Amino acid sequence: MKTTIATIFLLLAAISPAFAAETVVVYKSGILVLVFVGVCALIVVAQLVPALILFTGFIKALVTGHGKEEVPATESTTNGA
Repeated sequence: MKTTIATIFLLLAAISPAFAAETVVVYKSGILVLVFVGVCALIVVAQLVPALILFTGFIKALVTGHGKEEVPATESTTNGA
């Protein structure tokens, strides 16, 4: 068991990182970009709240069986055309 753990540890220690592009660029966007992204996030959250309320209502109706009452049939009168 100890040799297995040691082998895995040595294998993981020997793995070198992938040679990808360097991504240490400093964030240079202005405050207006941040405000725009913030407003977009606020709109998304504002849309999610009513959707979640509606979804919980659907689930509650499915679980409780609310709305499955049978409606009595009524006779319809048709003109003999």
